Amino acid sequence: MRYAMIQSLEAEFSINLMCRCLMVSRSGYFHWKKRPPSPRAQSQEAMSNEIKRVFDDEKARAGSPRIAKRLNEEGHRVSRHTVAKIMKSKGWRAKAARKYKARTNSNHGLPVAPNLLELNFEATMPDQKWVSDITYIWTDEGWLYLAVILELYSRKVIGWALSERMTAKLVCDALTMALWRRKLPKGVIVHSDRGSQYCSVTYQALLRRHQLICSMSKKGDCYDNAAMESWNHSFKVKAIHGERLLTRDEAKKHVFDYIEVYYNRKRLHSKLGYLCPEAFELKLVS
Repeated sequence: MRYAMIQSLEAEFSINLMCRCLMVSRSGYFHWKKRPPSPRAQSQEAMSNEIKRVFDDEKARAGSPRIAKRLNEEGHRVSRHTVAKIMKSKGWRAKAARKYKARTNSNHGLPVAPNLLELNFEATMPDQKWVSDITYIWTDEGWLYLAVILELYSRKVIGWALSERMTAKLVCDALTMALWRRKLPKGVIVHSDRGSQYCSVTYQALLRRHQLICSMSKKGDCYDNAAMESWNHSFKVKAIHGERLLTRDEAKKHVFDYIEVYYNRKRLHSKLGYLCPEAFELKLVS
């Protein structure tokens, strides 16, 4: 333990001084340094390399529970606590949480729908409940707005659209993608806030045309759309925070990578038995 401490501080203090302070011989320290690593140390170093590989593949988005799950699925026997201990010793931390919220305009005279979800974000079958919202992304060229539709049974992003303006067309484009991806289901509850985009004549007509059921949060109550707020929060923390996006085109590629490559097909969900949304849906039909 004392030799390891000396080694870690070699760049800051004299070896002779540290050996005297810790009451160990200089020759003993150099003999210790020349010894080959023990099998246990070699095993721990190999595991550290595997953890770093997954951590980098997740782009620092995953903490110890998801990394441990991925490693075990790959055939490595390692506990969450071991992964957490190694990550802490190496200084590898998942991206930290911050609060973000795009404000839609709910001060309008358009008709609103009742809240049909009433904070119940659990679905018992596919395409029973969808939630939606708009968030925003800053680039050096200006703002870019992202509308997302989340399917609550599998937690899969089934529709999304990007625009320089926060308009009714933006949310209609996201809903249209969801409809075609899910093969035009009927009777789905589609929940959102009371923003003017969701209350617009165009969006409401699209819902009625496809026999979808509109549901809306109470005015100013973010908890009424908590599942979608949680997704937006994770997206901002894990995909946007710390990134400098020079152009809107670069941001669009960044969003595609996060949603279609990472979130839907790689990110493990505890609610889904540590499966990603794509794998969870494939398991249902297998």
